[in-house]
Amino acid sequence: MNIALRQLNIFKMVAQEKSITLAAQKLYLTKPAVSMALSELEKQLGHQLFDRHNNRLLINSFGLKLQPLADENLTRADHMTSLFDEQSGLTGQLKIGASNTIGNQLAPFIIRDFRLETEHLKQTLFVSNSAAIYEKLAKFELDVALVEGKVHDDSIHIEPWLSDEMCIVCAPNSALSKTVLTDISDLDNQPWIFREEGSGTKHYFMRYLEPHLKNYKVALQLTNTEVIINSVAAGLGIACLSKLAVIHAVKANRISMLNLPKNQIRQYYLIHHKEKYLSPLLQRFITFSQHWRNF
Repeated sequence: MNIALRQLNIFKMVAQEKSITLAAQKLYLTKPAVSMALSELEKQLGHQLFDRHNNRLLINSFGLKLQPLADENLTRADHMTSLFDEQSGLTGQLKIGASNTIGNQLAPFIIRDFRLETEHLKQTLFVSNSAAIYEKLAKFELDVALVEGKVHDDSIHIEPWLSDEMCIVCAPNSALSKTVLTDISDLDNQPWIFREEGSGTKHYFMRYLEPHLKNYKVALQLTNTEVIINSVAAGLGIACLSKLAVIHAVKANRISMLNLPKNQIRQYYLIHHKEKYLSPLLQRFITFSQHWRNF
């Protein structure tokens, strides 16, 4: 059996795109070339790797078995091709994921400091909500991620990372800005502005605050923390957000911050796929992140 890296790369892209057509576009190949390479790989392995359903290719149990091995071999090949390109000894590209608050407030500085320490410059950063990050990690589309929300997934290694304090924000001219909160129920009957489903921030509200609120109102549901801050500043409602996310707007007097009763702390997590090949580059970034403190 002589499986080529080209076949594994095509397999990886088809698994990601669920389509021969889309995989061919991403790889700048013809559809027949992608289809032939995939068929040859399946023939060599003696198993179909995808189930065909309504013109979509859905990875099956045999494909899932191949996925971590394909990822490892492609990562090792990338390491070999760039072995002499960098002086630091760390080679390859690092695909980092981050949920929104971490991606906007912390990840740029982590990457900056990692580059200063290692002189490795080939990183990409994908920022989205926690659910989307977990999904990409499960598909081996990301190497490592830093997230706000914890999802129970047996395939993902999850470890506590940094923690952050949550707070309530309101418009500076709101009557609530002069209120000292003694209980979460003091926030009832207020119009709330939320992040979308799947975000760590929304998950935090539903788990820790919502049970104490009998008559809260949903004013808006938005997909971006900065838009929420601007909406709060405009007086459209209040929000529960990370202190790291709002501190710049508080200092500029755009919004007012109220500390939650009982010092509500939210845990952040460092995650990667349990079957992900931990290259020297990935191991170095994980260790670096575990010890990073710069705020």
